[in-house]
Amino acid sequence: MKKNKYINFTKKDLRAIGLGTILVNFIVQKIFRVNKSIPFMLHYTSRVNDPKGISIEDSSESNTVYQCFASSNGCYMNAYNGIKVAINVMLASGVKLISANHDFKDRAKHIKTNPIILEENVWLGVNVVILPGVKIGKNSIVGAGSVYTQKLLVLCLNILKLNKIFFNYYIKSFKRLLSF
Repeated sequence: MKKNKYINFTKKDLRAIGLGTILVNFIVQKIFRVNKSIPFMLHYTSRVNDPKGISIEDSSESNTVYQCFASSNGCYMNAYNGIKVAINVMLASGVKLISANHDFKDRAKHIKTNPIILEENVWLGVNVVILPGVKIGKNSIVGAGSVYTQKLLVLCLNILKLNKIFFNYYIKSFKRLLSF
């Protein structure tokens, strides 16, 4: 996160985000000073607590993570215990990355836990919630609306969402068999 990612967008990146979104993001972040301490462009409806806790793996080949931060609306990142993001991570709208819980005895303090780790080529769907200490393995896809409290292994899909799809398919197939 040493470089300012406003400068490093290519023409392709700018087209993917949209000029209007870039302009509004810039005005809100740099002029109105919302999320002012974040060194990269963030969508104007997204919020970050403790941006120093976010570490993003820099890659000269891909700006996918930064495109998603700039264009995905309604995201919330609580980075008190750290959020580590690898290259080619995609975040959809409404993703919540919550790396800390409050202490029950003193609500002003946060409980120390392991950071959230998003490895290479992870795709988080709409309204996914990732809770403290979760590690999402390489090449994983997390389905929309999922809540994760434990690590997701390498090359995994959200099994609960897939089970629902397969279950519906088998029910339809079974009904067709019964109709003969």
